Amino acid sequence: MALFNFKRAAAPASTFASPNAPQLEAFLQDYSIEVMPRTAEKVENFRDLLPQHTRVYVAHIEGTPIEEMVATAKRLKGEGFDVMPHFPARIIKDRATLANWIAQYQGEADVKQALLLGGGVATPHGDFDNSMQLMESGLFDGFTRLHIAGHPEGNRDIDRDGGDKLVMEALKWKQAFSERSDAKMAIATQFCFEAGPVIKWADRLAAEGIDIPIHIGVAGPAKLQTLIKFAIACGVGPSLKVLQKRAMDVTKLLLPYEPTEFVTELAAHKAKHPNFGIQSVHFFPLGGIKTNANWAIENGGTAATPASQS
Repeated sequence: MALFNFKRAAAPASTFASPNAPQLEAFLQDYSIEVMPRTAEKVENFRDLLPQHTRVYVAHIEGTPIEEMVATAKRLKGEGFDVMPHFPARIIKDRATLANWIAQYQGEADVKQALLLGGGVATPHGDFDNSMQLMESGLFDGFTRLHIAGHPEGNRDIDRDGGDKLVMEALKWKQAFSERSDAKMAIATQFCFEAGPVIKWADRLAAEGIDIPIHIGVAGPAKLQTLIKFAIACGVGPSLKVLQKRAMDVTKLLLPYEPTEFVTELAAHKAKHPNFGIQSVHFFPLGGIKTNANWAIENGGTAATPASQS
């Protein structure tokens, strides 16, 4: 897959100025991004791509040895980034395993942030079924930040009828937890492609008394076929029609998808409604970390200083 050249793409944001540039720049500040050990291995130095102290989530896919996860976290921490590993409840065997993971992350990489989620498997591997059980374990006491998963288009793993009753009950429980926890919390969502439904979902949470800040999931630039594949695999249903409509347009079929329109609409809404629940952007670099990082720079995200110049 061809990737943009970093030095060429890292021009000042003003080079790409548009009427929406100030709003978009503000919306893209302090964005986060997700990596896996196997994708991180392809990056020679993250400091050539990302602003220092960028929050980097380390995604834990079933079957990945914990040693690889910890090694990736240690490397990112050493390069100056805030590391937030995934803790998927359903693939963690028991309390002792969870305690061991936390001890390794803290001992090797001084990890103080975590994303707690149910996990992408249907049958739990052990004692844990959901992120609330992880929170109740007490093993994350002392963490400075805990994030939880959000699904603007619903989650059929939880609400099998397609509604949101159980999801809302869980979010209200987590809201109450956030009020008694010393850790800062946020909702990191699945990636979406359509702004309207996301705005309605965020407003719905606010109406239900859920004011945990939202970090909206955004799919980074990628081939259209790649995005459709991931969208189907991850259960992103309603907004999949945005990609399908694009696929029907011959003039756009071969062009890479970029999230510009989606993010710009959200940025404009945030500018008009400062109290809107979405606080920042969380990128899923489905088309590659370098490609995603360059897109963020081109559209106003803070440009990183290459390691060779730092």
